[in-house]
Amino acid sequence: MDWPSDAAKNAALWAQINREHTDDSASTNWALDEIHWGIWAIEESQLQVLGDVGGLDVVELGCGTAYFSAWLAKRGARPVGVDVTPEQLETARRMMAETGIEFPLVEADAAETGLPDASFDLVLSEYGASIWTDPYRWVPEAARLLRRGGNLVFLVNSAVLMLCMPDEDEIRPAVEQLLRPYFGMHRFEWKSDDSVNFNLTHGEWIRVLRTGGFEVERLVEVRAPEGASRATEELARPEWARQWPTEEIWVARKRAAA
Repeated sequence: MDWPSDAAKNAALWAQINREHTDDSASTNWALDEIHWGIWAIEESQLQVLGDVGGLDVVELGCGTAYFSAWLAKRGARPVGVDVTPEQLETARRMMAETGIEFPLVEADAAETGLPDASFDLVLSEYGASIWTDPYRWVPEAARLLRRGGNLVFLVNSAVLMLCMPDEDEIRPAVEQLLRPYFGMHRFEWKSDDSVNFNLTHGEWIRVLRTGGFEVERLVEVRAPEGASRATEELARPEWARQWPTEEIWVARKRAAA
């Protein structure tokens, strides 16, 4: 596929991750009945950002092994998973064969899905396109895919986390110090690999969403729960994440009228 350069770099990284780590985690995640959000695995029943998804047409942008779409399917949604990495989608297909949970999968850049206009009630991304695809590209695509009044829900690394993440040869957890400017936040390239991440300031997220025809309804700043596992220390230690948010979940609705 002739992907944009960022998508090609990220697909190569996730192909490697899939070979080395993903099969075991996919089996674990597909077996879960409750929806969990982010690195702290906080239950949807606690955050309540999705509401009742029964009967909804949902597209997950950057679905990876599609465990989130599988969770939605268990709740009566009709998901479609989109991902740029064929190895991840192959793992998802294997999990479908093992579990009997089936839904369409599309190999595509999340900003150029090729899916029909206004064909979904919910666009979702949990650490998918939301951080691996340029928001100036994927947010307009999400708006195109949504029906009027439909919801966009996505999880990203928090702005605070991005300001406090060291840029070193190996990934290090966030520190209690601002390491880069807030203004101009957009594209992040790390010395530890060839991947490209994206994030924006809060003001710029609001501008991009409103330009795309969305009204922002909620911003959930995710805090590590009491007694959080230390297994997630790659990004932040639990004691850090009790003081500052590691993640943000944005909830926006496509305006019912232009």
